[in-house]
Amino acid sequence: MQSIRVLLADDHSIFRKGVRSILEEDKEITIIGEASNGVEALEKVRDLAPDVLLIDIAMPRMNGIEAAKIVSKQFTATKALILSMHNDQHYILKAVESGAYGYLLKDTTREEMINAVKTVARGDKYFNGSVSNTIVDGYLNKTNKVRGKVLDDSSKSKLSKKEKVIVNYIIEGLSSKQIAERENLSVRTVDNHRANMMRKLGVKNAAELVKMALEDKLI
Repeated sequence: MQSIRVLLADDHSIFRKGVRSILEEDKEITIIGEASNGVEALEKVRDLAPDVLLIDIAMPRMNGIEAAKIVSKQFTATKALILSMHNDQHYILKAVESGAYGYLLKDTTREEMINAVKTVARGDKYFNGSVSNTIVDGYLNKTNKVRGKVLDDSSKSKLSKKEKVIVNYIIEGLSSKQIAERENLSVRTVDNHRANMMRKLGVKNAAELVKMALEDKLI
């Protein structure tokens, strides 16, 4: 099996060393480089093309959210996974909207960190229970601020019954693989449903899909 190539980006060398030792315990993961700021992280993503960029938010020169946004647009072979001390709705929602594939808190367990890296490497999203709840709460709060917005029946009918079920799972933070297991579908079928929903609703990513589903009451 080909190893998962990971680039670590954090401005604290001691923390990077700790994360490196955790990840390198797993034979499926290889650390191919380190960066101490956002600009350096982007340069190394360009030069090394890692499968996963594990990046902190608060860093000099360019923060992790800005870097993740650039990675999602310009270096699509690399999946950004945020690793942060901030269990804060603002940061989590910004990370999702930047195109990051996951969000981990720095007090996470060894097992969860390795699982998150592997999940993101295969192209699935990773948000654990507490972070998923924060994402949903954030979009619900935005929904509550919208007044007088009514979606006509034709727009509501854009999604099929199965697509509405899958949207609910996406809102819960489940990956395509997890949805496939629950609904007895193939991962490819779930991914096709995702793509069809985004095409129908004119959105570009899962974050926008969740936002529209909640704000426009498509579920």
